[in-house]
Order: sequence, then structure tokens, then C-alpha cells
Amino acid sequence: MSGFQPQNKMGRKGKAVCALLLATSVFALSRPALLCAQETELRGEVAESTILDDQQYKIRQSSIAGTQAAQAAATANDNTPLPTYRPASQGALPDDGTGEATTTGGTFDPPAASGDPFPDNPAPPPRRRPSVTQRAANAANSEDETADSQKRKRTATAATATTDDTDTVDEQDTVNRRAVTVDSAERLRLDPGAERIEAIEGQNKKNEDDPFAATGIKLGSFVIRPTLEQGLTSSTNADSSSLGKPALLSETTLRFNAVSDWRENSATVEGYGIFRETLSGYDIHEAQGRVDGTLNIDLDNDLRAIAKLGYEAVPESASAPDAVVGAVGQPVRQTVNGSLAVEKDAGKMRFALTGAVEHDIFGDAKLSSGGSLAQKGRDSTLYTAILRTGYEISPAITPFTEIEIGRRAYDLRVDPNGFQRSSSRLGARAGVELDLREKLSGEFSVGWLREAIDDDRLPAISGATVNADLKWSPERETTIGLTAQTTAENTTNAGESGSMLYSGSLTGERQIRANLTGNAALGLEWRDYTGSDDHDLTLSAEAGLTWWLNRYTGLTTRARTEKLTSNLVGRDYTANSIFVGLKLQR
Repeated sequence: MSGFQPQNKMGRKGKAVCALLLATSVFALSRPALLCAQETELRGEVAESTILDDQQYKIRQSSIAGTQAAQAAATANDNTPLPTYRPASQGALPDDGTGEATTTGGTFDPPAASGDPFPDNPAPPPRRRPSVTQRAANAANSEDETADSQKRKRTATAATATTDDTDTVDEQDTVNRRAVTVDSAERLRLDPGAERIEAIEGQNKKNEDDPFAATGIKLGSFVIRPTLEQGLTSSTNADSSSLGKPALLSETTLRFNAVSDWRENSATVEGYGIFRETLSGYDIHEAQGRVDGTLNIDLDNDLRAIAKLGYEAVPESASAPDAVVGAVGQPVRQTVNGSLAVEKDAGKMRFALTGAVEHDIFGDAKLSSGGSLAQKGRDSTLYTAILRTGYEISPAITPFTEIEIGRRAYDLRVDPNGFQRSSSRLGARAGVELDLREKLSGEFSVGWLREAIDDDRLPAISGATVNADLKWSPERETTIGLTAQTTAENTTNAGESGSMLYSGSLTGERQIRANLTGNAALGLEWRDYTGSDDHDLTLSAEAGLTWWLNRYTGLTTRARTEKLTSNLVGRDYTANSIFVGLKLQR
């Protein structure tokens, strides 16, 4: 017996150790909480509200356990049977004594294990509730993570998301949903080069104001816009004279405009050339043209300089007062003119001083006999100086006054008829300058002009003057123009001083369609001969259309009528013409 006691003692210790190991193993197998926790972490983020609900559930369970223990102790001393529970409705759960329905367990509690070898083990103590500071920090972190997740989700689905989808996402934010996976968080945005873009022809392009306007040719620092017009003219009076006859003419017109693209100063050059040749009928061979250049330079102290230079070559009109009677070719008058103006602004005052020179050169007239008649006695040079003063009432209205002095000097001091034709010039004008931008712009003035001839036998050429150059646009794509000019005309006819010529025109241009433009013009000329009651009246009207086939080619046509009536014998005439041609521009 004594030999087995130590063996029995060791047997009891071994049994105790084995029982402890077996209990530990069974307890570990019956508590898969760590495994659930691992799955929970793999599932992703957990909402703060869910954690708080679970903690409250554990606290209630601990309270219920204490209450049940007290009731069990009281029941052991009380043999009164407990009332049987009868649910109020089908599917209701037994009351847990707190007024709330008992659920099967907490959110994070594992399922109850069966065959627990330690059923009397007390329940683990509930987890400690975090402090207010920790809860606030956890809530802030949860909100930030939720906001980042929502932002990434909205960015990925912005192209197909709808308002209903957004509402659904907002409702799902309150439940424990799976967090954004690592792969979706690292998802890269689509390469912009791989995105589908709109076709080139479908892009929104700004419409041109005038899709048929000339684009121009770049030449150095200038942009040149040439225009060529070629067509046929049928006229009832080819040379617009009292002896004129019908003819069919080939008419070619070349025009150009060049504008600089300098940063500060500016320059423009423009000109035209007209060539008329008879195809059938009355023999006409005419060529005329003009070139003008303007240079604007900004100087210091609010000074501006404007320089102009021009040249013109045009045959004398057969209806002019100095026309050579019986000539088959009127003399060609060449004019060279230049001017220099300096402008100064001082507050609202406007000052301008302009000096100008104009020289006329007359060619020989061709006679029907085959000879020629020299017109050198008509060559002269006009020098003028004009002082202009204005006051700007507003940026749109500037009244002004002008004083002009000048001298006309003939190349021949005494003409072939024995008269001294040189003269002195004096004039004054008052007017207003308008600048309402594209609506109305230009100026208008009235005054008096007197040109006293050196020869006392000839009366001075004098009279009222009217000058105007206005542009009015009553509506878009419509322009109305009004021009008026007064000219003192000199003559070398024996015993005559000259005349005052008043000319004016009213023009209108309308862009009917983008590729269709219409224009019309009314003209009036009144010539008052000095020293007599003689006068000439010329009325004219013209209308035309231009239809652009494309930006560079168009068809053009115009009709014109002109009539001159005079109290002088042999000057009346009427001329009607129509032109049809092709117009090219670049």
C-alpha cells in the first residue's frame, strides 16, 4: 500500500493537469471570438453607432444576469410558480425584464457553444466604454474616412450617377457596409488621352461676323486686301457728254487696301485703277487711278502727327467747264497732294494745325484733226493752312471752328489770254464732330470761302460752303453715308473767273444675307458760275447687288442713270448704263 501512495498522489496531480489542459482546449474551441474578430476586421470598417449598440447590449446583459441571480436566490425560498409567458402577437419574443425584446445576442457575440465543460464560469466583464474625448475623436475619424470613401465613390461613378442613386447611397451610410477595399482606394483615374472626345467638326466654334469678308495677304508688317472686278458695261452715252453715243465697253477695276499691324503707330495705303475699252460702238479708251497713303504717329506731350500723300491721274470729263470742244481725247489731269497735321489735346480743348500742298498738271488734248492742244497754262499749285479749334462737350460731341488761308499760284504768271490767274484764298467754317461709335460718326460744317484773283478784271470766286462726312448705322448690317463738299473751281477761259461746285451723295449699303450685299446711291451736283446766272444741275442714281459664291468669288451687277441740265447751250445730256461682271477678292 505504501508503494502505491506516491503513485496515487502523482496520479491526482496528473489528472488535475490533464483536466486543466482539457478545459483550456475546450474553452478555446467553444469561444471563436478571436476568429470572429479576425473576420470582422477583414470585413472592413465598422460604424460608430454599431459599436455603441453592442456596448449597450453587453451592459444590459450584465444587468439582466445580476437580476436573474437575485431572482434565483429569491425563488429558492419561494415555492410560488411563475406565470406562464404568453406572447401578445405571433412571432413576439419574451420580455427581458427591461421592457425591450430580447435578441439572440450581440452584434459581435459568437454563437453559443454546446457542450461547454465549464457552464458555471462567469461571463467576461463588459468592455469599458470609451471616454467622451475618445468617442469624439473616433467619430471624427470615422466621418473623415466615410467622407473620403464617398468622394472616391462619387468620382468613380460621376458619369452615370443619378439623383436616386445618390439618395440610396446616403441611406446606406447609416448601416454597417463594407469599407472601400485597398484595390479600389488605389484605383487610378482614366488617362485623359484615352477619354473619348467630341469630333472636330462638332466643336463649338465662334461664328465669323462676315464669313465672306476678304482675309487679306500678309506682306511684311502690312495686310493687303486686293479686289479685281471684270465685266461688261452697256451705256447709252459712253463719255457722258452732249455728243456721246451708245457703246459696249469692257470695264476692269482694280482696288487694294493695305493696313499696318504696328503696335503703336499706324499706316494705311489704298488705291484704285479703272480701265475702259470699247468692244463695240462709240470709241472710248480711258484709264484712271488714284493712290493715297496715311501715316499716324503718336508724339510726346499728347501730340499726334498725321501725314498724307496722294497721287491721281484722271482724264478731264467731257462735261467739265474747261473741256476742249471737238477733242477726241480730253487732257489727263494729274494731281499730287500732300499734307501734314499736328493735333494737340489740352483737357477738353482740341487743337489742330494742317498744312497742305496740291499741284495740278494737265496733259495735251487730242484733236479730231490728229493734232494736240497744250494745256500747260492750267498747271497750278495750291498752298493752304488750316487752324482748327474744338471743345469736347462730351466724348460724342465736339463743336469746332476752322480758319483757312491759302495761295494758288499758276505756273504761268500770265495765261495765253493775258490774265493773271493766281489768287489768294480765305475761308472760315464752323461745325460739329460726332463720335457715337458704330452708330453715328463723322463731322458736318458750314462756312464761307473766297478766292480773290490777282487780275482786277476778274471777280473773286466766293460763296457759302457745306462739307460733311457722316456714317450712320440704323441697324446691324446696314450703313447709311452722307457726304458733301464745296470746291472753288478755277478756269482759264477768257473773261471767266470760275465757279463754285456743290456736290453731295447719299449712299446706303445693306447686307441682305451673309453672301448677298445690296447698295444704292443718290447724287447731286450744283455748279454756280461766278459773274453770271449760269448754272449746271446734275442728278444721278445707282443701285447694285453682289452675290458671293464663296469668300473669294462673287457676281456683281449695277445700274446707273445720270442727267445734266444747264442753262448753257450744248451742255445737257442723259446717260444710262448697266454693268454685269465677276468680282474676285483675297
